[in-house]
Amino acid sequence: MNKRLKEIQISGIRRFYNLVSQYKDAISLTIGQPDFPTPEHVKVAAKLALDNNKTVYTNNAGIIELRRAISNYYKKYGLNYNPEDEVIVTNGASEGIYLALNTILEVGDEVILPGPIYPGYEPVIKLCGAVPVFVDTTNNGFKLTAESIKDKLSSKTKCIIIPTPSNPTGVVLSYDELSKIASLVSNKDIFIVSDEIYSELVYDFEHTSIASFKEVFDNTIVINGLSKSHSMTGFRIGYTLAPKYITCEMIKLHQYINSCASSIGQYAALEALTNGLDDASPMREEYKKRRDFVYKRLIEIGFDVIKPNGAFYIFPSIKKFGLSSLDFATKLLESEKVAVVPGDAFSHLGEGYIRISYASSMDTLEEGLNRIGIFLKKL
Repeated sequence: MNKRLKEIQISGIRRFYNLVSQYKDAISLTIGQPDFPTPEHVKVAAKLALDNNKTVYTNNAGIIELRRAISNYYKKYGLNYNPEDEVIVTNGASEGIYLALNTILEVGDEVILPGPIYPGYEPVIKLCGAVPVFVDTTNNGFKLTAESIKDKLSSKTKCIIIPTPSNPTGVVLSYDELSKIASLVSNKDIFIVSDEIYSELVYDFEHTSIASFKEVFDNTIVINGLSKSHSMTGFRIGYTLAPKYITCEMIKLHQYINSCASSIGQYAALEALTNGLDDASPMREEYKKRRDFVYKRLIEIGFDVIKPNGAFYIFPSIKKFGLSSLDFATKLLESEKVAVVPGDAFSHLGEGYIRISYASSMDTLEEGLNRIGIFLKKL
């Protein structure tokens, strides 16, 4: 067996999500799954693709119409990518992460990434034979800053990962914060992987892509997709945006992993990015209401918590309750039948926190938080 693979564990998010099924009537606030249906016109487009026999291989990089739509979509962030050779349609954003890291990393390289962080990066870094170098953001409002990155730079630094909005914290880096990072990395032989899968779910200011800063454009790989913006998780359509010299290397890896993304999914995504550009708006407004409710309620029942600006997660501290994140989550599930994700699923720097997803109805959130309040009184 591959020794590197033997060291990789199943995601803690999935492990706890699967555990919930053993508890009848449990309320699950665990998974990053939008609770809105896929927009009707997108489903119609998928059905039409089937009816019109759009069921064959596409170009490795994806149908050109979709790549053009993706390129046009990103112009609102001040970016211009050539759909012919700077866009790849992938099997979800997860494949985009895999392609990016496997294309740029070699054995011994170091990758700087914030912690706590989504667990989909560290295993891929290690499988490449590279070394994850975590920046502790827990004392800085969960924000990756130019100053904290500077402290971790070395002669082996090959890449910096910037997820904004962040999973699990919901934190969003502002234009000024990203500008400082861009200035730091400018003229350095360092790649940036910018995971922007939640770009449509930013509540209090506009999303900024670090690729929009010209000093780092040539070294930046942007990853995004339709899963969160259009509630299309099962369609498995993501994409990468990167300069030609990077994209022409990533496509080599992509063609041997996937050949191409799902043809049906691509035609559905084309509809989403042409006639569904405003589909995320009502979802975003509802998530914002839920964010405000959950944040206020968590404070009322005794949590210390930072208010998120994006995505649909909140990451309250449990340090004052004297339990590890796994013990807290397990006891909460056993006692009150509410499932949250232990913070240590998001690297060792997530210990002392839990992740709550508010991608659930307001009634579900209200009941879940009431039960959590009852649980805290029992501690």
